[in-house]
Amino acid sequence: MLPDDGRFGSGPTKIRHEQIEDLVHAADTLLGTSHRQKPVKAVVESIREGMTRFFNLPAGYEVVLGNGGASAFWDIACCSLVTRKAACGVYGSFTKKMAVSAASAPFLEKPAVFESDYGTYRLPEFTEDADAYFWAQNETSTGVATPVKRVPGSVDQGALTIVDATSAAGALPVDISETDAYYFSPQKAFGSEGGLWVAILSPVAIERAQAIKENATIPGSIRWIPPFLSLTSAIDNSRKNQTLNTPALATLVLMDSQIQYLNENGGMDWAAARCKRSATIVYDWAEASSYATPFVSDLDARSNAVVTVDIDESIPVSDVLEALRANGIVDVNGYRALGRNQLRIGVFPSVEPADVEALTHCIDYVVEHR
Repeated sequence: MLPDDGRFGSGPTKIRHEQIEDLVHAADTLLGTSHRQKPVKAVVESIREGMTRFFNLPAGYEVVLGNGGASAFWDIACCSLVTRKAACGVYGSFTKKMAVSAASAPFLEKPAVFESDYGTYRLPEFTEDADAYFWAQNETSTGVATPVKRVPGSVDQGALTIVDATSAAGALPVDISETDAYYFSPQKAFGSEGGLWVAILSPVAIERAQAIKENATIPGSIRWIPPFLSLTSAIDNSRKNQTLNTPALATLVLMDSQIQYLNENGGMDWAAARCKRSATIVYDWAEASSYATPFVSDLDARSNAVVTVDIDESIPVSDVLEALRANGIVDVNGYRALGRNQLRIGVFPSVEPADVEALTHCIDYVVEHR
């Protein structure tokens, strides 16, 4: 009855055994060596080229890597991509954190915030004086997926489209040309560890970062860009196939292995179809269940990367989680800040659909025998 692999986390998520084998192979040649030298630079170059292929990047778009994870990129965007004012869609814990970063930056105006209840979404709307629009393609906390399409009128006003794709990149389809900064961490669909951010930047975003840097150096400017949060420094280093500061080399090796795996199997189309297949298994099970219900009611907003399912209040989800973990099924707990009697299941490309099917049977068994 048990799945072959019981890891269903929404991040960090499952790392395939083949990736670990690649890591072992790198033990004597890469791990413990300088990230400024050719062997490690070759891995970074492979990651950047693999991303270009996976996302079928338009001409001029660049893959940029930096230290700190996607949460660091929220502050990087405020320092280096927003000239004056942002407009933010807020519909979960992570979209809210981005809006808070924009509101906290002392050199920016108060952002325009377009908010909706958790389990739904609201994208930012055209805002007269905005020069950047922010939202998340997949809200990891709630399992809500959104369209990625520029706000009407935003191009004419010269505004950037900046999309958090931390739990979407590699799992959900996207047209990168509809964005100027599409950023994420590799510990989800790209099957790696945290501590690194990746941003796919348009030529316009790169130009914006350079212009803001130049203005910030003018005497009397109130904007301070800490070196660690400098997007132009990250761009310059990425063009040399390195990062500003020393990265975790294991993270790079694992990520490179996963990108090759995804591209060899069919790239974005294959990965998105696989995730949709797994998500459908969970949604169909919940719809047919007497005690489980999909949290997101809007069919078009249901994520194919992170699936959230409410459990009837008569069944304490903590008891279900304890029984599952005792049998090797882990990390299907709901997001803590929501405070719901809920399961949250990561169905990223590394997860086998057959294991997802087995998971639903195990949940039924636990509930029946509690």
